[in-house]
Amino acid sequence: MSNPLTNPTPVRDLFPSLQRKHNGQPLVFIDGPAGTQVPQSVIDSITHYYKNSNANTHGSFLTAKETDTVVLHTRSCMAALLGAESQSCISIGQNMTTLNFALARAMSRILKPGDEVLITQLDHEANRGPWLTLRDFGIKVREVNLLPTGVLDYNDFEGKINENTKLVCMGMSANSIGTVNNFKLIRELTYKHNAWLLLDAVHYAPHFAIDVQAIGCDFLLCSAYKFYGPHVGILYSKPGLLDRLPTDRLRTAGQVAPDSIETGTLNHAAIAGVGAAVEFIASFGAGSTLREKIIDAYDKISQHEHKLASKLYEGLRKLSGITVVGQDFSSPNRTPTVSFTVDGKTPLQVCDQLASKNIFAWDGHFYAIHAIEVLGLLERGGVTRMGISMYNTMEEIEFVLGEMKKICS
Repeated sequence: MSNPLTNPTPVRDLFPSLQRKHNGQPLVFIDGPAGTQVPQSVIDSITHYYKNSNANTHGSFLTAKETDTVVLHTRSCMAALLGAESQSCISIGQNMTTLNFALARAMSRILKPGDEVLITQLDHEANRGPWLTLRDFGIKVREVNLLPTGVLDYNDFEGKINENTKLVCMGMSANSIGTVNNFKLIRELTYKHNAWLLLDAVHYAPHFAIDVQAIGCDFLLCSAYKFYGPHVGILYSKPGLLDRLPTDRLRTAGQVAPDSIETGTLNHAAIAGVGAAVEFIASFGAGSTLREKIIDAYDKISQHEHKLASKLYEGLRKLSGITVVGQDFSSPNRTPTVSFTVDGKTPLQVCDQLASKNIFAWDGHFYAIHAIEVLGLLERGGVTRMGISMYNTMEEIEFVLGEMKKICS
């Protein structure tokens, strides 16, 4: 099957926001790492729920039963997206950060003083801050060093994981600079030391297929608004594992996965949108099952995005005064996120100038504040970050590079 993303017009027509103009000119969305645009099918799914099925769950009447179906359908879709064992492995929350804080609170009740948790300097604060709170309970939280190249120090990793390590928390890829971490190596290390592995897939899930069973992770978190859906957080837990955790819950809440960590009434309309987002991704793939379609679609998405990101990286690298932060694009195993600094200009100044041309890029630390701090870039305002999504085009990249040339001149 040919790659439908090579002809961007039909794909872009599926996104209402991409049709918008400002001052008579189109908008260039290269802000995908902070959240992608949403296709009409996802918007329709949310609207359809509000028009037809708006009710709470577990009632005996029609709309309550339809809401139950919506939630179960989305759990099933997310299980297919992540390669999970079943839909009961999929918990839903307000966002990834909230779910991770809930996990940390539960862990604080079973870990003992002297136990250790290992985090990294590269991670988003949502996968650092919750675990740092465990220090209040006498649990030792250690962090793996980040090298100046933007890659984790795996020798340091091996040196810090030990028989006291109960949990390792790391990102699959870095939202700040695009590094893909060697999570397969870390899974092997955690096996040797009988430690759990929690992966933050928020920045990885929009670009590559995930197979939680093949990876062997115990927990995995992601956010639907990064892959063409609404603001909803998703937690994968290995079968039976969540049941063992004393999560915060009301007397009326279910005591087993997946709802044992789901507090209060969920955003059912947004949950409908999550299922639609997974189906939207799958629509670009071939296969006889939803999972097969998802895997094939991600292959097409990653090929398209890597081609554009490589063009952006090489073009920026050739401009005088620009320093690209992190790995190059010699390997396809890298997220299509390009972060850089410009001599004599702050990242905010660069983004302001880009915004005047309807180019949407981000400046700062993107909540990976410690990584930017370790790289020595925090005091100068962080970095300018551009990210490629499935709807971006080569023409947009050429336009961006042209405007960056003007900024650097």
